[in-house]
Amino acid sequence: MGLRIYNSLSNQIEDFEPIEQGKVRMYVCGPTVYNYIHIGNARPVVFYDMLKNYLEFCGYQVDYVSNVTDVDDKIIQQAEKEHKSEKEIAAFYEDAYFKAVELIGSKRPSQVPHATDYIEEMIRFIKQLMEEGYAYEVDGDVFFRVHKIKDYGILSNQVSAQLEQGARISVNEKKENPLDFTLWKKTDTGIRWDSPFGLGRPGWHTECVVMNHQLFGGPIDIHGGGMDLKFPHHENEIAQSEALFHHHLAKYWMHVGRLEFEGQKMSKSLHNGIYVNDLANNKMGMVMRMVLVFAPYRNNFSYTQELFDQYLKTYEKWQRSYKQGLYELQCHGIEANECSQEDLALFKEYMDQDLNVQNVMMLLERLVKEINVAIRASNLTVLALKWQAFKQILDVMGINLFTEPMTEEQLQVYRNWMEARTNKDFVAADRERKKLTEWNIL
Repeated sequence: MGLRIYNSLSNQIEDFEPIEQGKVRMYVCGPTVYNYIHIGNARPVVFYDMLKNYLEFCGYQVDYVSNVTDVDDKIIQQAEKEHKSEKEIAAFYEDAYFKAVELIGSKRPSQVPHATDYIEEMIRFIKQLMEEGYAYEVDGDVFFRVHKIKDYGILSNQVSAQLEQGARISVNEKKENPLDFTLWKKTDTGIRWDSPFGLGRPGWHTECVVMNHQLFGGPIDIHGGGMDLKFPHHENEIAQSEALFHHHLAKYWMHVGRLEFEGQKMSKSLHNGIYVNDLANNKMGMVMRMVLVFAPYRNNFSYTQELFDQYLKTYEKWQRSYKQGLYELQCHGIEANECSQEDLALFKEYMDQDLNVQNVMMLLERLVKEINVAIRASNLTVLALKWQAFKQILDVMGINLFTEPMTEEQLQVYRNWMEARTNKDFVAADRERKKLTEWNIL
């Protein structure tokens, strides 16, 4: 049995079968770069990075695209606040974003399109929607006619009447229908472009669907984002794609639950975020990654300092076992080229169950115990197999224990220390141990 994932479109766990065998095309809505990201923003980043790793582990070639929204009202407001241009704000916070992403162990996506690089394509797209009767212009603003899409609400599992009644929709007398959404916004302030509709800038929902189509040219396998994007953003992407391209945007839709802090959604507007850039070092970044990556991805969960401290202890425990296992193998000249296939098969079995990270966590804890037992028993064959399985699983989860092999000098001191211990030469053992401690080997 292969990978099975929860598809938000069908509200069911389904067999994962990509459109093209052996290849996965994945688009994830990226950041609007107007501020530093907090760990709530980071949760989807960590999840989709881990998902890409796992898909590659399964043998797929993955084209992972995540955009940067570098034109938005929030960017304009931040530019006014900091007395800088929108371009300066977007460039600064994009750089901060990727530094934060690196700090929590996530790699840069395969492609990172910027909204401002696709303005002409967005204008053409909006014009085509108007020509097809799916959009209308009022005083320089352009809106999408939601009622023209018969299955609007399919992703959020609601009909239009329910959405209209329950959603927080801004009142706009220009609209034919309260659910109609903006494709082009007329504006006299901030960065703007000329168009057949007048000066303005594109709507957020249009940016993603156009970039997606420009880069992939057709339906993709996975479209992802946070749970808060399901409606209206992803619903509106689907509507535009069906209107002009006559196909669903993606075969599978995946959504990551929100992160709460003291019972509230973590939000910049509430000023209750823990900012990724404030994490002290790479080690703290890895601990935060563990907090995020080992939470079941579809569930909301509450962050606490106690939870972080618990994972810090786990990280340090794993690091000790990993380090001791590596040095023990190195000391005996053993390269751990093979791993426990039984443990890797179990890892795959767990991950194939809609990415059951809780079981993976238990597997890693068991491997740590088995590594420690093998070290104490000097069972180097078992140690090599278990250590390599532990390493490969950590690589997929994106957890770096920051441990390098010893240099030749360090290796000799390590051997001297072991020999002195065996011979009960405690003076020599203490002397060599001091050196190893200074090198952070012990």
